[in-house]
Amino acid sequence: MSIEQFIDNEVKSNDVVLFLKGTPQFPQCGFSGQVVQILDHIGVGYKGLNVLESAELRDGIKTYSNWPTIPQLYVKGEFVGGCDIIREMFQAGELQPTRASRSRQPPPPELGRAPDRPGAAGSHRRRHHDLRG
Repeated sequence: MSIEQFIDNEVKSNDVVLFLKGTPQFPQCGFSGQVVQILDHIGVGYKGLNVLESAELRDGIKTYSNWPTIPQLYVKGEFVGGCDIIREMFQAGELQPTRASRSRQPPPPELGRAPDRPGAAGSHRRRHHDLRG
């Protein structure tokens, strides 16, 4: 299986996937740590994949998304963004815990879209997503 096939399988077979430096339990960079804290705070279950374990994975995810930085968050097979975008969405109240996660059941998060921000650089990547159930 090629690295692209591996990444595609992970992204499509898990509702929420975070490619990060380190693990959710021990992030190895501040940006990855911020995204982990946000996801943990809102109570979203996710799969974390450590790009430091493999140069092939680290380079492959950048090619797969056409996005140069890590961490990268995918929801329902769609690239949401990196640390800055996730942090902005969280601060704007656009990421919310799902109803099922508040009841402590592992939910598949729902993905909603809001319009792009006017004038946002790279707005094709800055679509707003939330995880409301």
